Amino acid sequence: MRKPSNVVYGFDERPPPLVTVLSGLQHVGAMSMYLLYPVLVARAVNAPPEVAASMVSLTLLAMAVGTLLQDFRFGPVGSGYLCQPIPSVVYLLPSLLAAKSGGLPLVFGMTIAAGLMEMAMSRVLRRLRPIFPPEIVGLVILLVGVATGLVGLRLVFGDSHHHDRSTESVELIEIVVGFITLAIMAGLNIWNRGYLRIFCVLIGMAVGYALAGALGILLPGDMEAIARAPAIALPSFSHVGWSFDPTLLLPFAVASVAATLKVMGNVTTLQKANDADWIRPGMTQVMGGVLADGLGTVVAGGIGAQGLNSSPTVVGLAAASGVLSRLVAVPVAAILAILAFLPKVGAVFYLMPRTVAAAALVFSSTFIIVNGIQVMTSRLLDTRKTVLIGLALLAGLAVDAEPSVLRFFPENWKAVLGTSLVLGTIVGLVLNLIFRMGVMRSQSLSIAPESMEPARIEEFLQESGEQWGARPDVIERAKFNLVQSIETIVESCEPEGPLEVNAIFDEFNVDIRVSYSGPLLELPDKRPTNEEIMETEDGHLRLAGFMLRRYADRVSAVHKAGRSTVTFHFDH
Repeated sequence: MRKPSNVVYGFDERPPPLVTVLSGLQHVGAMSMYLLYPVLVARAVNAPPEVAASMVSLTLLAMAVGTLLQDFRFGPVGSGYLCQPIPSVVYLLPSLLAAKSGGLPLVFGMTIAAGLMEMAMSRVLRRLRPIFPPEIVGLVILLVGVATGLVGLRLVFGDSHHHDRSTESVELIEIVVGFITLAIMAGLNIWNRGYLRIFCVLIGMAVGYALAGALGILLPGDMEAIARAPAIALPSFSHVGWSFDPTLLLPFAVASVAATLKVMGNVTTLQKANDADWIRPGMTQVMGGVLADGLGTVVAGGIGAQGLNSSPTVVGLAAASGVLSRLVAVPVAAILAILAFLPKVGAVFYLMPRTVAAAALVFSSTFIIVNGIQVMTSRLLDTRKTVLIGLALLAGLAVDAEPSVLRFFPENWKAVLGTSLVLGTIVGLVLNLIFRMGVMRSQSLSIAPESMEPARIEEFLQESGEQWGARPDVIERAKFNLVQSIETIVESCEPEGPLEVNAIFDEFNVDIRVSYSGPLLELPDKRPTNEEIMETEDGHLRLAGFMLRRYADRVSAVHKAGRSTVTFHFDH
């Protein structure tokens, strides 16, 4: 694994203690913005403020447990990457539906069910990999980035789906504070390479908070709430109970699938961010991440909190700061646990000025969006995949651009499909299954020795690679190897009749088989000496055979019944 130049501390490196602690504080600041979600769930059942406060405290405890489960590996549990969980919009809408139907006990019971479904899904991800190709994972990352940015914008300009304090009219001075906060984050990140870049989000949030206080943006009620909050208090479990309703399994199952894809996207993003030579997702870490995420959601439902899911915001924050060390999870978990027992300190985070929180969300979303695009375009895209990505993206964005499209869905589905992430993900998955029909995993080409056209051979592999969604670098190597091998076979082996080329693909391998009637092509293990190349008739052909072996990951050749077959294998 080669560390990229923009990474200051990789996932397995140990930053200085001060950097680790301040990075943890920065992450907690970004994560605290989502504590609004359990409050919305409590309001949906008209729960008193004390219950809402308890749900926030218990959510903080669940986040602390989920952070340790996710960022460290405990046997098969955990990804080992810095992608800790937050109260997620994925579970917010199904939770609101459950709250209206059966109160908080039904929310917690169905949350446990969703976590168990995610845990079960983690064990079969390898078999499901064809259903979740890079273009789908990248699409989910992109939609998560868009959703994260939209959450930030709605904090400022209002949310058409839910009425809360974010829908109050925004003053120009608040927008100015938000822009200043965003400008500080972006400026420190772009034009600095030291600690100022690492803590750009934390510094921006602190400056924004200070400006909001100095300009009178913080409401008197907010300051009074902080003052009234007790210094230390144990969370109450009086609201905790569990019930189950089979009719709500479908919306929570959809949320569980979306949560799984978010974890896959987050872990993939961090794997790519940590490795300049990244090729493909490491499925062991991805499966461990999904298992930990589901377990964290079970813990949340068990103690009376809303469902959790790995946070794209903290992934974007880690990528922006360049501090990807999983050791940051230790102060993150410790601070979250402490805040659960310190309502006064927790209120400071919860009552953060909305434009300051929005700036952090918008800033982090930019890195998530770009990562999603990079993951999608890491494979060749043919017409099928282009249409898939375009339609799924438009379907997701349509929910936010024109919410009235939801009127065509059944009433019980509107709450589930009312987010760009969920609808875009479902459309992408369905189109992927449909478009896979008719895609051949092997392609054949017949080449006459007397009329060999290199351009035709390269076009054959290019079109095949696009249909398969193969990596561009692998197809380029295969094209060069195939053209050179056919030229060498025609020149040295004098085949009788056409050469038959068969290209075979799966998610991990590309095999190119060249079969012909004639003697076996010589593929020496060692490079012929300069004297052998210059003084023997077949020296240059032996050099060509040696180079063909070099350009493939593995080579094999067999001769049977007068027919020779050479196979060039490329790891994918």
